Amino acid sequence: MGVEIRKSGIHHLGVFARRAFKAGEVVLRWDTSHRVPAGQASEYKQQPDLYLHPYDSFSFFIVQSPECYLNHSCDHNTEVKEFMDVAVRDIASGEEITSNYETDGAGLSFACSCGAQNCRGGIGVRE
Repeated sequence: MGVEIRKSGIHHLGVFARRAFKAGEVVLRWDTSHRVPAGQASEYKQQPDLYLHPYDSFSFFIVQSPECYLNHSCDHNTEVKEFMDVAVRDIASGEEITSNYETDGAGLSFACSCGAQNCRGGIGVRE
């Protein structure tokens, strides 16, 4: 695998490139096989360190490792396409892999502390 999990300056742990990735290359393919019916999602959402992502209008899936360690950055280097993280620019070996949680389809809201120069200060927060 071309990534590893290690301590992140953004949030706790993160996913880092073990090799260079070119723009347009698939960095991570999500494992969507661990599904939860939408009616049971609230039971799972209360568990710490367990992340659910919408799969379709009837279910969510439990985000698996290493995807569950992918941090948000307002200066992200991947974007979500068809349950994959795809590089939006070249990514150097050793660089943290990040995504834009505002556009990944999860519908999250939280204060952002990514540290990027273009940090918006919040995800899903509307003024």
